[in-house]
Amino acid sequence: MFPDPHYIKSNGINMAVYEQGEGPPVVLLHGFPELAYSWRHQFPALAAAGFRAIAPDQRGYGRTDAPPNVEDYSADELIADVHGLLDALGLETATFVGHDWGALLLWTMAVLAPQRIDRLIILNIPHSPRPPIDPIEIFRERMGDDFYIVNFQDSDQADHAFAANPSHFFDMMMRRNQITREQFEQLPPKMKSLSLLEVMAREQAGGEPLLTDEERDYFANAFTRSGFTGPINWYRNWTRNWQRLENVDHNIDIPTLFIGADDDIIISPEFIDRMKPLVTDLEIHMLESCGHWSQQEQPEQVNAIILDWLTG
Repeated sequence: MFPDPHYIKSNGINMAVYEQGEGPPVVLLHGFPELAYSWRHQFPALAAAGFRAIAPDQRGYGRTDAPPNVEDYSADELIADVHGLLDALGLETATFVGHDWGALLLWTMAVLAPQRIDRLIILNIPHSPRPPIDPIEIFRERMGDDFYIVNFQDSDQADHAFAANPSHFFDMMMRRNQITREQFEQLPPKMKSLSLLEVMAREQAGGEPLLTDEERDYFANAFTRSGFTGPINWYRNWTRNWQRLENVDHNIDIPTLFIGADDDIIISPEFIDRMKPLVTDLEIHMLESCGHWSQQEQPEQVNAIILDWLTG
């Protein structure tokens, strides 16, 4: 049973926070389109091992406030939310775990404000050097206007399409065994564009459902309440965040565990290779036959790797 939230004030917003266990704090930050509930498999394992598992619904998600403006979701605001969370719980530092956007946020926090991070555990999204030009323009040139990150910049079409049927959205999005990386690499370029609007338009998707009906309904009900605009606004700050990181040292010396997935089609192996020179204290584990939703697809394996690293 996933715990009920308690509420704190952080950086001017009301934040829903979920906790289980006692001991050294481990703060888990979810990605898109997720919730604190995405860590439901990690909470009992961490608590049983003597840790205090802490996960917020992040800004714009679930039962946490969703401010109205795009700029309210910049990296500086998101980092301030995390600092406010630590302050409200009386914590100076913590071990942090991040998946997807939670990982991107933690990489940014590690270069802009590393002082409150004891250790880093990152799922799926590696650290990257800052590109010389706006990454949105790179995405547009390489992936086209239908690529979901580009589409999010250009219109609010996705906000409305996803909100029109959240249950179908999660049925289509959160699946396992859809495609291997080898199969993905053999697709024609147009089929690699990762258009989430096209995914939503399908009546059926390949692979197998990742979520039980009860789990799917938990996500769908939460996003029915909150909508998708707040979460998508994280993406609409991509250029602003890229500008913020100009002339910032991207080297990280925090002890870091990276857990990747062989069949995560969002991340090519070369991106993981590019991370290695930037993170001086780095351990890498790759999950086999696993896609993007690592901590939900292979929770036992993820838990074992995390606990072995934390207690080793």
